Order: sequence, then C-alpha cells, then structure tokens
Amino acid sequence: MEPLLLVEDKSELRAMLRTALERAGYRVEEAADGATAIQKVRGRRYLLVLSDLKLPGASGLDVLRESKQADATIPVILLTAYGSVEEAVTAMKEGAFDFLQKPVDLDHLKLLVQRAARQQELLRENLLLREEYSTRYGFPRIIGEGPAIREVSQQIQKVAATDSTVLLLGESGTGKELFARAIHHLSPRREHPIVSLNCAAIPEGLVENELFGHEKGAFTGAGARKVGKLDLAHRGTLFLDEIGELPLAMQAKLLRVLEERCFDRVGGTQEIEVDVRIIVATNRNLRQAIAEKTFREDLYFRISAVPIQIPPLRERGNDILLLTEHFLESFRKEFAKPPLTLAPEARERLQRYAWPGNVRELQNTIERAVILADGEVITAQGLQLPEARPETAALPGGMLPADFNWTGTLEEVSQRATAHVERVILENALRECKWNKTRAAEKLDISPKTLLAKLRSAGLEE
Repeated sequence: MEPLLLVEDKSELRAMLRTALERAGYRVEEAADGATAIQKVRGRRYLLVLSDLKLPGASGLDVLRESKQADATIPVILLTAYGSVEEAVTAMKEGAFDFLQKPVDLDHLKLLVQRAARQQELLRENLLLREEYSTRYGFPRIIGEGPAIREVSQQIQKVAATDSTVLLLGESGTGKELFARAIHHLSPRREHPIVSLNCAAIPEGLVENELFGHEKGAFTGAGARKVGKLDLAHRGTLFLDEIGELPLAMQAKLLRVLEERCFDRVGGTQEIEVDVRIIVATNRNLRQAIAEKTFREDLYFRISAVPIQIPPLRERGNDILLLTEHFLESFRKEFAKPPLTLAPEARERLQRYAWPGNVRELQNTIERAVILADGEVITAQGLQLPEARPETAALPGGMLPADFNWTGTLEEVSQRATAHVERVILENALRECKWNKTRAAEKLDISPKTLLAKLRSAGLEE
C-alpha cells in the first residue's frame, strides 16, 4: 500500500497523528510545511494527503491544488483550528475529500481516512483500462476487459509507484513496450523522458556505443562526444526491449549500472552517475538462456525482482473483439473511410484464429482489411487470415509431423491425429520394452489381444 502524506507544522500534533495512523495500519510520510509537501506530492504517488490548512509558506489549499494537479484521484483531507464555513466551501470546491476542525477526534479521523483510502482504491482500480484516465494523465490506454489483462493492469499500477526494475515477459507482439510506457507514465518519473533501446536491432559491436555513448576521439571517426541512451534517460526510465539478445559483455556492464548507478562512456576515464529506472522485456526463456550460457544468472536475478507476464492474444477471450473495434475505428478515420462493421462470420473468424503474432498481427490484419474494404461491411474473406491450425510448437515433440493434413471435418482430422499419436505411443512402448509385446501391453495397461489389434491397425505387427 502507498503511504499517506501528513502535513502539519506543529511537531507534537504531527507525532500524535502519525502514531494513531500507523497503529491503524497505514504507512506515513511527514512534511512540516507546505513547500515540502508540494515537493513530495510532485515526486511520488500517495494514498491520500492529510494537511493542516494554516501552514508556513504555502497553505493547505496550495497543497490541495498541487496534489490534485499531480494526481486528480488523490483524496485530500484538510485540518484547521480556525475553521469557517467559507474555508470549508472553498476547500470542497477545490476538490477536498473532507474538512475537519481541531482538536481532532482520532476515531473520526481514522474512519474518514479509511473511507478516503477506499475511494482512492476504487478510482484507481484498473486505471490503465479507463479511457478518461488515459486521456487525463497522458499514458497509453490498455484495451481489454478480461481477467488476464485486468490482473496485469493491477500489477503495473502497483509497481509503477516504485523504482524497482521490471521484467516484462511475453510473446512477440503482445504489447510489452506499451505496458512499459504505461509504467513510466504512472510513475513519479513521468515528467522526465522514457528512452527505448531494442537490443536485437543493434549490431553487437554498436550496442555499447548506443547504450553508454562515447567520448571525442574514442575511436576513428569519433569527432565529438556522443550521449548514450543511459544519459538521455537520466531521472527518467530506460526501456530495454529484447534483453535476451544483449551480448554477454554488455550484460556485465548493465549489471554494474543496476547495482552501482554509474557507467563509463566508450573511451572515457570518468565515472558518470545516473539516476534511472530500468524496465526490460523479452520473449525468450531466460532460464533456458542461462543454461545455455548466453545470459548471466546474476543479471537475471537482478532484473526479475518484479516479473510481469503479458498474456498472448489467444488467451484474452472477448478482448480480441474490443481491440478489433478500436483498430477498426482508428484506421477508418486515418484512411477517411465510411463507418465500417464486421460481418458475424468475420467476428467468429477473428475469435477462432490463434494469433501467433498477437496484437501486432491483429492490428496489421484490421489495417489491411480497412484499406481494401469496398463496402461498409468487412467479411471473413476480407480479413485475409490463413486457415486456422494448431501451432506445431505447442504440440508435444514428434506427436504430429510438420506436413500433417489439417483439412476436413473435425471427426476426420481427429481420427487422423489419433491414429498417428497411437502409432508413436505404441512404437515408444515397444522400444522401451525391447520389443517384448507382453511387457508393452502391461506398460500401456491394455490386454495383449488389444495390443495386437492396435499393432495390426497401425501397421506395426511385424
């Protein structure tokens, strides 16, 4: 849970309120004046703000305004010993959650804080999925309503308020960079840049130069200093896509950045300190890469403190149609097309398809369909999707051949698949039992007579 910010210039009262709130289970940060409070609310997210109205320097109303500007959903409760109807009305018009007079009834205050915290929780629930909030805060909106994407959205909202390194996992095309940008825009670093580097798109010999930059004269042709991605991301976020493709030598240098917050430019002799939050993404199995000695285990443990799995499109149910409608309207406007709708068979085709390219493939499919559409209805043929078939990579090795015939009715395809799988299992059992049919029948838990019949059917009798 995020902390609440307690703003009170009288140290004795501040200590009493803090003790009461901490005993109620809240984490508390303090500010003794309005200027400090404003600096704090600009720097991070809080559960709520509890502020005195009369403060040295900036007033409680100034704290209220700055809090709402930083995060429009944050509840602000104001306290005053000099309360009046006018002050209360002004505070409520400015967006205060409530207004309390001193001396404070601690039971009443704790109840009010509990209500405000609950309101904050409800407002922020699935923040990334709400169009009005994405427009207000300027972060990418995540399209989806299914449980898988809601869970990811909630994880991202929790981790965004921290400075922890995040590892985004998922297949190619699932939108990992979109989620990385959402984390940045929800974080205290949102006023500073997010800089991206695709580790797979840069030749191995140039990765160090792109990441760290170089000094003038570092190598032939280096006529001026080059600022690297780390420099550009100072005080902001660095997003390293396809981290699994980073060369081993660069992995060691990245580990140093994560642990010591400093680096050296190519050809440089001076350490450069950097304040950056790092988000990484990959579609590779990093544990397998560690076993193959192509990825450092110590770096893996350093970047995987907060792993977030982005679900493939085929596991997102009706989100496929929500994304389709979003892309359809977007491309319709871009290409100045009339209103377009999807035929029922087109919708069914979209939901049956496996989407090996995920959201990126869906986006390209809808863009193509909009460009080529002649009328106001997009048919299943207009989608130009290949015939649906299982991904062979998802099948157990050797179970079905690459040239397996997937055409025909469900019954016909199932019969062919069953016959092939039975043959594979029978051969394996016989091989393991050194071609002893009695032992093979026992292993498969069938009678010798049934085994012989199946061997004859599969052409393995001899």
